[in-house]
Amino acid sequence: MRFDAFDGTIGAWTRGGFGLQGYVRMGVQEIEQAGDGQKHRANMQALLSDLRALELMLERGMFETGIRRIGAEQEIALVDDAHQPAPVGPELLGAIDDERATTEIGRFNLEFNCSPRELTGSALRDVQMELEELLGNATRCGHALGASPVMVGILPTLQHEHLSLDFMTPRPRYFALNDRITEARGGKYALRIKGTDELVFTHNNIMVEALNTSFQLHFQVEPGEFASCFNIAQAITGPTLAAAANSAVLFGKRLWHETRIAIFEQAVDTSGELPAERDKLKRVRFGEKWVKESVLEIYRDDIARFRSLFGAEGAEDSIAAVEEGRAPKLTALQTHNSTLYRWNRPCYGITNGKPHLRIENRVLPSGPTVLDEIANAALWFGLMSEMPKVYPDLSERMAFEDARSNFVAAARNGLDCKQRWIDGNTLSVRALLIEELIPMARAGLASCGIDRADIDRYLGIIASRVEGGRNGARWMIDSVAKIHDYGTRAERLASLTAATINRQRSGVPVHEWALAELNEGGAWKHHYLRVGQYMKTDLFTVQEDELIDLAASIMEWEHVRHIPVEDREHRLVGLLSYRALLKLVSDPKRLRGSESIAVSDIMNRDPVSVSPDTPTLEAIALMRSRGTSCLPVVSEGKLVGIVTEHDYMKIAGQLLEEQLRGDCPEPDAPDPGVP
Repeated sequence: MRFDAFDGTIGAWTRGGFGLQGYVRMGVQEIEQAGDGQKHRANMQALLSDLRALELMLERGMFETGIRRIGAEQEIALVDDAHQPAPVGPELLGAIDDERATTEIGRFNLEFNCSPRELTGSALRDVQMELEELLGNATRCGHALGASPVMVGILPTLQHEHLSLDFMTPRPRYFALNDRITEARGGKYALRIKGTDELVFTHNNIMVEALNTSFQLHFQVEPGEFASCFNIAQAITGPTLAAAANSAVLFGKRLWHETRIAIFEQAVDTSGELPAERDKLKRVRFGEKWVKESVLEIYRDDIARFRSLFGAEGAEDSIAAVEEGRAPKLTALQTHNSTLYRWNRPCYGITNGKPHLRIENRVLPSGPTVLDEIANAALWFGLMSEMPKVYPDLSERMAFEDARSNFVAAARNGLDCKQRWIDGNTLSVRALLIEELIPMARAGLASCGIDRADIDRYLGIIASRVEGGRNGARWMIDSVAKIHDYGTRAERLASLTAATINRQRSGVPVHEWALAELNEGGAWKHHYLRVGQYMKTDLFTVQEDELIDLAASIMEWEHVRHIPVEDREHRLVGLLSYRALLKLVSDPKRLRGSESIAVSDIMNRDPVSVSPDTPTLEAIALMRSRGTSCLPVVSEGKLVGIVTEHDYMKIAGQLLEEQLRGDCPEPDAPDPGVP
């Protein structure tokens, strides 16, 4: 799920049916940015012409029927030996040399497009084997580049520094999309997410979306069943997401169980500032109502609400193509659709000259294992196959707002949420899955002819995961809680990432995973290269007009020897040290001269500071040359952390221990000089 405007919604599906990589993929080089005036009107005319052509195809029964095909898209993150993002995606793509692989917006990501297949027999097992083959090849080729693939909804070690344009894949279409979205947003990306912890941050480019890594599913439907199937997809989004949630940690903070949802919806919000009385619709959204009859309702609604970010060059006369009995590419319509990110999205394609419709599920995260992903797919495909038969009157028995609320609740709380279900019944999502949805998915897969052993295996994984309450998000949250009070944040996040990779390679599903251990992150040196990796971010601060007695009390209560002084905008304005307090106490005349002494009276007004990117050796040299025992850390003019000589004593201790272990034999080892 990326900002590539052509991410699997345009053109013909090939290779024995339809193939995601078989789409006619057009780069931004081949389209033009939607402009004003005459150019804009021409683009809109092409879009409306495509919509009319689609309507004619539906009226004339031109769409493929009688076959149920599925597809999948696997996004992965890449990490180096220190478990940090490895920006080698384009290089790895060249080494892999496989048409099923493609780039993503971030240089530390890649995507694999599985071959499409009919939903019957060994289809699910075949998808698993293909994904394992693709990941195995990426692992082998990545070794030479010092990179390893990892499947996770949000890579724990991603930091703000990795969201610069330097880490964007050097393709014109990505930079063009960045320009368009950033312009529409007014130049600022402001995100706010609250879970166990709270994250508030601003950014200046589209790379915030590179935080997300997903596993997308495609389900081919007939035109006559589209409305029913699309509504089912909407209704089951909440419970299926709750079972699959795998993205609970971002920048070291525990947020939503599926934080990707909050990131993506905020990252592509181009609605701007609106009056409070007016509804605010986003390009990334769940939707506003049930579909009544046709896919046309969705396309018409999106055209009415949103204008194209790009115009399609060289669009054919689609109506003329239909009149000639040919399936048009609908380039303008597909270009428009590809810049609107419904969590369940309609897709149009062509197979051997025959047009077809698909529903794309964009909500599921990558990982935790291929086995877990195929289990998630089995649940979704099974429900999509069976539930339209069980609830043909779904839209009459369930409020659309309940479906949307269920989705948000699942994203926030995963398997711990409640769902308002058919006929207004409210129950825990775990009870809903165990008592109704998993058995229904089992019946749906059986009706498609999926091998019985595969049904038992994959849905058995879902059942065990749900019964135990342990999906990828819960494993992350519990792992973070276990190691939260140990090591630095960088060490904890590296350990979480390393543990994810180690357990993925075992092939054991996530509900059987042991929690992460702090020592899994590897060599400690990797976690002390830059100040931002180990600085303290839980700060005790004061303002310059506050009473010095308060500052002294804080130092005593919290056992700290330095307190940064900041203003109301969190800008660093000074530093108060324990030494300055001692100097004040040793001057009785000054103490008697004032009933209240302000922090500003004795603080250092010009403290030396560093940025999070400052190398550790440079910071140590700076402290020694300036004779200071602490360094406030400032980013974009705001106070974000502090490092002290105590932090460097820890580093020195580890270095000394490592040196002694290298120079001295173990106590019980034989003396090498004794024969």
